[in-house]
Amino acid sequence: MIKKVLFCLLLPLIGIAQPTLDQADKLLQQKHYKQAENLLKPFVAQNNSSKRAVELLGDTYGHQANWDAAITQYKQLVALDQNEANYYYKYGGAMGMKALEVNKFSALLLIDDIEKSFLKAAELDSKHINTRWALVELYMKLPAIVGGSIKKSLKYADELEGISKVDGYLAKGTIYEYDKKPDLAEKYYKMAVNIGGSVTCYEKLASFYENQNQPEKALLVMEASKKSINKI
Repeated sequence: MIKKVLFCLLLPLIGIAQPTLDQADKLLQQKHYKQAENLLKPFVAQNNSSKRAVELLGDTYGHQANWDAAITQYKQLVALDQNEANYYYKYGGAMGMKALEVNKFSALLLIDDIEKSFLKAAELDSKHINTRWALVELYMKLPAIVGGSIKKSLKYADELEGISKVDGYLAKGTIYEYDKKPDLAEKYYKMAVNIGGSVTCYEKLASFYENQNQPEKALLVMEASKKSINKI
């Protein structure tokens, strides 16, 4: 009986919340980030246990590169639900973006939390592609003294390949290009093109050739890309 009474009392609030959040979501999709923020801030202040509202507000800050504010929202989101991989991914991602903008010492202080967030997301969702891409990039670019490792990076590229062969091949191409192993990089970029054939695959291979000072090959790849797209 008590539950029924509480539900009846909450029903009007639920009815108000849905249009507000839908409107904020629509504003985000339309890239009206400040308007979405202005709509969501007072709503979240009154409904700070609404996961969707907190996430949307975090997204508005992220789109505006306000990383401190985004981190605050995503940290709250993780506290609200510690079993949702995407929340940890967004939290780690916001900290990662902040790390790119601060000095090296401040960035080093964030690395441990960034790594933990991505690893938790990967643990919670064995098929979370974006998290594994983030781990590939993190371990690939981190200095060895703070945990960076091509071996670790390749581990998550292998996991990506198990979920999506195209993502796995692109990840391995990226790693080997970064590690100055052009033959292996070219091999995996070509494999991605052969199995995926998307614009992204062709662009990655063309960019690789440009970086290797092989503009003729890059041009041929882009021409092949146009022909492939025209066939669709």
